[in-house]
Amino acid sequence: MEKTVHAIPVPLQITFHRAEVIPDVEELIRAEAAKLERYHPRIISCRVKIEQEGGRQKGNLWNVRVDITVPGGEIVVKSEPSLSGTARHTKQASIRKGMEIRCERQILERAVREAFQAARRQLQDFAQKQRGDTKRTQKPQTARITQVFGDKGYGFLVTRDGKEVYFHKESVLNDSFGHLRPGTTVAFTEAKGEKGPQATSVKVLHREGPHGTVHRHAA
Repeated sequence: MEKTVHAIPVPLQITFHRAEVIPDVEELIRAEAAKLERYHPRIISCRVKIEQEGGRQKGNLWNVRVDITVPGGEIVVKSEPSLSGTARHTKQASIRKGMEIRCERQILERAVREAFQAARRQLQDFAQKQRGDTKRTQKPQTARITQVFGDKGYGFLVTRDGKEVYFHKESVLNDSFGHLRPGTTVAFTEAKGEKGPQATSVKVLHREGPHGTVHRHAA
């Protein structure tokens, strides 16, 4: 049985292949995927595939695959935890079928967490490498902050020639995102994103009075 789910803000696709859809695992995947935007500002898509090789009657081997696409690259993580040892113990002890199913689910959930943990590490390394490459090849430009969406973790700046550039909080150096205000003068480096120019690093130079909008929304 297969099911596809799309979620926001990270474009998410979840597929169960040769396995029943498990709502608790779906919710876990959504929660883990929501954390990804902390590690890269422009995630294009996240595809998660849960597969049970041979079905429940043949080995109980779960495959978890996470594919994350970002501008300039793709992160792929595969996790293949076997239930053979647990299954043998379960049969030897003659534990009820319900207990066996719960055990399988716990191992699958752990595999999902481990896969996303590995994906976050790779995504963070990839983002840092991209920022480093940009710093080595680009001369920083000067601009002013025009809008800050504090609760969503991003904003916009405008260059001296009037070009608007998107930035994410992970691109703001020295943990200064929370101190940004419209009118703040910054130095930034730029890269081409899927939806236009984006800042790969933003450094505060000095602050001025309000010349734009700070957006704060209740959760």
